[in-house]
Amino acid sequence: MPPGNRYVAAMTIREFQKRIEGQYLERDVARGVQGTFVWFVEEVGELARAIQRKTGKKNLREEFADVLAWLSTLASLTGVDLEAAAAAKYGKGCPACRKSPCRCAPKGRRSAWGKRLTSKV
Repeated sequence: MPPGNRYVAAMTIREFQKRIEGQYLERDVARGVQGTFVWFVEEVGELARAIQRKTGKKNLREEFADVLAWLSTLASLTGVDLEAAAAAKYGKGCPACRKSPCRCAPKGRRSAWGKRLTSKV
């Protein structure tokens, strides 16, 4: 681990959400849900660019962490426990077929731009 780079090697989603609240909640409350959502979308855009440009593992880890932090902030501001929400929806497998791994037939969808999206799995 590089000097000065202290982090917890593993934590639950709930622990992460509480850590982010402890560090940033006051600012996040002042910014509000709408302002925080704008920041979240910006971070998702940065992640998309990092994936598309293949910027390397270190940058990808940082962008994924940023997206998770902003998602966690939005959940906190709206009173959602991310860990409980994830467990309730995905804890018993796929929400549609209840299997793990999912056994649903791939379905095509259209993006916001009308492009057909299909699952390769």
